[in-house]
Amino acid sequence: MQVIDFKDAKCKHCYKCVRHCDVKAISVENAQARIVESRCINCGHCMEICPQNAKTLSSDMDRVKGFIARGDKTVISIAPAYLGLLEFEAPAQVAGALMRLGFSEVRETAEGAAMVTNEYKRLIRENKLKNIITTCCPSMNDLVEKYYPECAEYLAPVVSPMIAHGRYIKKLYGGETKVIFLGPCIAKKREAEGDDRVSGAIDAILTFEEVSGWLKAEGIVIRECEEKPFGNPSPEVNRLYPIGGGVITSVLAGEELANYHKVSVDGLTNCMELLEAVKNGSIEGCFIEANVCDGGCIKGPASANWDTSYVKAKVRLEQKASREKAIVPENMTSEDLARTFEGRSVAEMQPSEDEIQKILNDIGKFSKEDELNCGACGYRTCREKAVAVYNGKAERNMCLPYAIMQSESMSNVVLDVTPDIILIIGSDMKIKECNKRAQTILGVGKEEALERYIFEFIEADDIEEAFRTKQSVYNTKIKLEKYMTRRTIVYIDDMDCVLVTYHDITREEKMKEQHYKFKLEAMDIAQKVIDKQMTAAQEIAGLLGETTAETKVTMMKLRDSILEEDDE
Repeated sequence: MQVIDFKDAKCKHCYKCVRHCDVKAISVENAQARIVESRCINCGHCMEICPQNAKTLSSDMDRVKGFIARGDKTVISIAPAYLGLLEFEAPAQVAGALMRLGFSEVRETAEGAAMVTNEYKRLIRENKLKNIITTCCPSMNDLVEKYYPECAEYLAPVVSPMIAHGRYIKKLYGGETKVIFLGPCIAKKREAEGDDRVSGAIDAILTFEEVSGWLKAEGIVIRECEEKPFGNPSPEVNRLYPIGGGVITSVLAGEELANYHKVSVDGLTNCMELLEAVKNGSIEGCFIEANVCDGGCIKGPASANWDTSYVKAKVRLEQKASREKAIVPENMTSEDLARTFEGRSVAEMQPSEDEIQKILNDIGKFSKEDELNCGACGYRTCREKAVAVYNGKAERNMCLPYAIMQSESMSNVVLDVTPDIILIIGSDMKIKECNKRAQTILGVGKEEALERYIFEFIEADDIEEAFRTKQSVYNTKIKLEKYMTRRTIVYIDDMDCVLVTYHDITREEKMKEQHYKFKLEAMDIAQKVIDKQMTAAQEIAGLLGETTAETKVTMMKLRDSILEEDDE
């Protein structure tokens, strides 16, 4: 079952989760992180360190509310870490607050821890195992079974306190009773609902963060709640289980146990180091309390966002926990508390040396010197990353030095192919950078250009003025040798230098000049046409004037002639 997942929209190429996942149970596909369920031990560390809050945790909240709404007898088993993490005047107020949410009864998981402690004592007395590794931490159990299967035989064949308590409550009240576990651990969800070997003991898992949100939504403040008794007798010293060394303290309470050297280890890196030692036989005769979370369960991933510091929570818990031996219920037998473990590692494909070299070559690594092993991709070495690429867990472009090299290479290509002149000038007026076009115009190579001053080649008064005013100057027309250019001077404050670009506008200027000449010619032609037309008009007008006069004289003569005839 999938306990942790990622939000695609939030994951942003940082690979921080890959870097911090010691078992490398995270793959990257299309720049998005993905949990590899078969390899994940659900420690939740990726959720704690994700800067984008891109991880999501599956929730049983609706299921629990459904049990309560339906009227089922719903008993909550609360992990002893509550003593250090929740704010209250008296522990019984926590029971009162949870009962106001609708739970039928509140019992402490430390009651189950007392049963487990009894079984650990039995195993120590029997002295049959070369080493005994505690099995309270489900992430540790997964770590052994998946990554150190050779050590599975040393896992104590005993259920965790959560499972022991769930089985006990169902035995006490009947199998139809709904048992809800409340704690700071997200791996418990995988243990309770995803492991057939212990299924049926717990019906749902809630974290302290989820219940805190629920209480707030209901307007319930623990400090203001009435005190309600827990359903269990005091589990005494077993309340120390959530802190490092707490299991051993509980095992040793009230008696001296020989046969084994007692060792307490917490933190994933330390647990892996321990298992390496157990695997190679350098550790024998040890009773080993192992917790994947630094400091123990009280530092679980579902309590990481609480304001309470680890030290403060540890002190508060120790102050409230007794050092006395607890009374263990007699109706739970060793068979009721037994479980099995076995190796179930998932082997990755191992590429050949040629296949590794091909992947390395694809990201610009052709020699040992090219393998920087910087770890930015999340893997310790370039070769480890190449193996991850081969297995589909990583992408080639996750290599930061290669990405930078590609970026710089593309930038250089752009600078070198652009027809513009590009220069970077320092405040001392020395040339700090120039592209190929600038080198051509200046008539020097790059090495020589970087040793000389800009005023040796180009009039630089405006550039000096830009340094004085710390102001950029845009689009100034400048004649540069045989070229007409449009110059831009950009002042770069944090580098105390200027970027100077000359954009060649010679062709445009020539086209403008030709266009202007064409307009002048067109105007001249138009004027000539106008002048010719005016001359023609004047000539026509003159001719028309003579003809009209002659016509007038003729017509008058004709009229007069007609009149004379009428007189006769």
